[in-house]
Amino acid sequence: MRRASRMNKIPPYLFLELDKLIARQREMGRDVISLGIGDPDQPTASVAVDALKRAVDNPETHRYPNYLGSLDFRTSMARWYHNRFGVELDPRSEVLGLIGSKEGIAHLIWAMAEPGDIVLVPDPAYPVYYTQTILAGAEPYALPLTAERQFLPDLSAIPENVWARAKMLWLNYPNNPTGAIATRDFYEEAVQLCLKHDVLLCSDGAYLDIGFDGYQAPSILEIPGAKNIAIEFYSLSKPFNMTGWRIAAAVGNPEAIDALGTLKSNLDSGPFTAIQDAAIATLDSNPIPFIQSMNALYQERRDLAVKALNNMGIPITPPRSTFYLWFPAPFGMSSQEATNYFVQYADVVLTPGEAYGDHGRGWMRISLTIDTARLEEGLDRMARALRDHPPV
Repeated sequence: MRRASRMNKIPPYLFLELDKLIARQREMGRDVISLGIGDPDQPTASVAVDALKRAVDNPETHRYPNYLGSLDFRTSMARWYHNRFGVELDPRSEVLGLIGSKEGIAHLIWAMAEPGDIVLVPDPAYPVYYTQTILAGAEPYALPLTAERQFLPDLSAIPENVWARAKMLWLNYPNNPTGAIATRDFYEEAVQLCLKHDVLLCSDGAYLDIGFDGYQAPSILEIPGAKNIAIEFYSLSKPFNMTGWRIAAAVGNPEAIDALGTLKSNLDSGPFTAIQDAAIATLDSNPIPFIQSMNALYQERRDLAVKALNNMGIPITPPRSTFYLWFPAPFGMSSQEATNYFVQYADVVLTPGEAYGDHGRGWMRISLTIDTARLEEGLDRMARALRDHPPV
């Protein structure tokens, strides 16, 4: 039995490999602390849980859902964008329900890109932008994210011949893995360039509602003219601790929404209606206090971890968003060497930066989605390892 040759072009999925590493260590009886995967450790918002319990008792939710998401869900998402970002959306043509934003991101690439096309992909970045471009037969073009540019790509450096073949530009702010944020000036430049070159601007907004020190991220759709060329993915996973529920939406340009909906209707049957009902209850419940409480917790953990890393001699500036810390691998190690080192000497798993692309080499990522006491213990173990087993 032979699998399709296209599968040989993509690397193993990062988090699956981390899961395997953790499992191997635990099978040996090791008490492993994973700071690798960004999966919120706190319970889902109670309003969602209660609404789901009610919804599953309704037999009407047990049938095939609407392929595009229920009109009630799409209307609730449009209302949320109006209240949160001041963005007006037509729920019938500018909102599409998703089984989590990951599948929507992947399917949009399949709907829009084909052999001969270029997809502009930030590096480092969420691996799905790159892998799905490869699987669709298109060509990824890396946009380096460097500390010198505050991890914003230099769009002016993209050659004209690349723009001429480009179909899509992917942006992700607040950013995974770097924690960087985008300015309105940057968004305005991106919108104007994509309008000029007729390139679909794709904004992955998974962390839009995570912010520290008073920061609130804007939507790309707030920029004048953006809806003419942009689509944004909004997920309930991170702000409401709903990663396992798989519920999100694509919003924005109606032509892109239609293309994605057409593809999806041939691949899946839409999100489970009961989960859509739970999402409606969440978005319509005035969820800002819940979001603020989660942000306060992540900010507390951020401050604890930044102080600990600085005390280890690892320089890091506190990020203003996401629940990630992105920092150089310590003491001249490569990121993979540092990952192996902390597993061996501290039983702590970090994410190596090159898993997010070539420009992640030499960097590490810590996730703050772990019980605070356990996070502190993991950081203490790292400090002891560096003290007792200094890297050569």
